[in-house]
Amino acid sequence: MKVQSFEIAAGIRIGAGERPVYIAGPCVIESPEFLMGIGRRLVEIRERFGIPLVFKASFDKANRSSLASFRGPGLEEGLAALAAVKAETGLPLLTDVHEPGQAERAAEIVDVLQVPAFLCRQTDLLLACGRTGRAVNVKKGQFMAPEDMERAVEKVGSTGNGRVFVTERGTSFGYHNLVVDMRAFPMMRRFAPVVFDVTHSLQLPGGLGHATGGVREYHANLARAAAGAGVDGFFVEVHPDPPNALSDATTQLTPEELERLVPQLETIVAVARETGS
Repeated sequence: MKVQSFEIAAGIRIGAGERPVYIAGPCVIESPEFLMGIGRRLVEIRERFGIPLVFKASFDKANRSSLASFRGPGLEEGLAALAAVKAETGLPLLTDVHEPGQAERAAEIVDVLQVPAFLCRQTDLLLACGRTGRAVNVKKGQFMAPEDMERAVEKVGSTGNGRVFVTERGTSFGYHNLVVDMRAFPMMRRFAPVVFDVTHSLQLPGGLGHATGGVREYHANLARAAAGAGVDGFFVEVHPDPPNALSDATTQLTPEELERLVPQLETIVAVARETGS
């Protein structure tokens, strides 16, 4: 069964043969100036390739490995920085929320609300996001079977909001490792559009002891494989200087790496769709 496409932001649709959506931006808001700089760079990439692009960034990373890790500026300051990027660049926005009380406030600014992977079964959070009427991206938990994500989609849909999609970011494989099962994409596309999270699939959770490690050198391999397996979009965290990022320093891509990756993915997706993937 092929699910129907729907609009996630003005002029951007996902699913049912629509052009792949790119959700791109830094892991966390490090400063308003930092955020604006990345937004301007991503506009250049969007214009170069004519791709549908949603800008993402987190105002709070509530699940960092260490208590001492940088979390972000918080709800109000973070939303103000995101609103400024939208006002200047025109990019639609996505951000994640961790508590039901954050959903309505964030929905005043952003186009897509994201439920983090660790919270994908939290009923109250899913319902709060659905009730805003905004599109909802539910990230698949590392502990979830692909088919079990249908229950999360149903929870959002129970609010009358059918604009929900899911994002695959790998499954726990022993300690400190994630593996992407390419069967998950066709399994989940039976009930929702599916996005592949290029960067978080590269994580080695807790691999550094005090922080999450990663194997960013494999980003193109995984992204190309997912494109061939059949996906509706790509989630890519982007930072101008990944090794010095305040979060996910081992997995974020540079804008130049994203720029090289996009035409590869566009070509593979086109071939996959021609052959029925």
